[in-house]
Amino acid sequence: MSLYAHKEANIRKTFLLFAVFLIVIIGIGWIFSKIYANPGILIFAVFFSVLMSFISYWYSDKIVLKISRAVPVKKENYRELYNIVENLSIAAGLPMPRVYLINEPAMNAFATGRDEKRAVVAVTSGLLEKLDRSETEGVIAHELSHIGNRDMLVSTVAVVLVGFVALLSDFFLRSMFWGGLGGRDRDKGQAAGIMMIMGIALAILSPIAVTLIQLAISRSREFLADADGALLTRYPEGLASALQKISSDKTPLKAANKATNHLWFSSPSKGKVASWFMTHPPIEERIKRLREINL
Repeated sequence: MSLYAHKEANIRKTFLLFAVFLIVIIGIGWIFSKIYANPGILIFAVFFSVLMSFISYWYSDKIVLKISRAVPVKKENYRELYNIVENLSIAAGLPMPRVYLINEPAMNAFATGRDEKRAVVAVTSGLLEKLDRSETEGVIAHELSHIGNRDMLVSTVAVVLVGFVALLSDFFLRSMFWGGLGGRDRDKGQAAGIMMIMGIALAILSPIAVTLIQLAISRSREFLADADGALLTRYPEGLASALQKISSDKTPLKAANKATNHLWFSSPSKGKVASWFMTHPPIEERIKRLREINL
């Protein structure tokens, strides 16, 4: 399959997942609004989720860098890394991002920042020590592709939707527990009972469902960044070789946690995880797709 066919397939998949996401949320909102007979609750939940996600998005780079214990890189101390980032940024038509280093032996990297002008690329010291130049270029190109594709924005939209569903579900279940449900639908007999059962099922299952969709979107964006990174370097094997080395390295990444797992170039989770619950596609599949690319 050609590079452009790979990219188009991943873009279509991402949009399809978002469409399913929105349909699920609209359905949940409709059911809950019928049960409560109060659309104001829905409006408040949406506003609160958007507000919290907006704050997280606005300060995402500072938060992630602090959590990861990343420090800024000086050009005179890491000239080769700085030159790689600078050259690839020029090739990608992107502003030069800030470059940070994480002093850990594990091989990994991430990009963050709310837009191209405020972007950050961070790499571990282990990645610089264990990968050759072409492999490092492949990893950096992948991260720059995340910046160019505005994946932070996509991630934030997904967080908004997941947060909204979790908040609404929690509110509904708490109301059930405290007997706080009310409204005219409660007095409509069998129809109200069916609606109530549907509401309880949605409150329990919907957070799981939308989280799975969010993870699927994250995996789709990783495939897209791989394809764009290969296009940027014109050498897919460099990125494939980096993935191969990283997959065989079992050094734990101490700077990672569940909140930031989706940001890293390779998933920091070393244990076996069901494919539905993975933040990244399997490395074997990523390598396979890269080696099928025809430039």
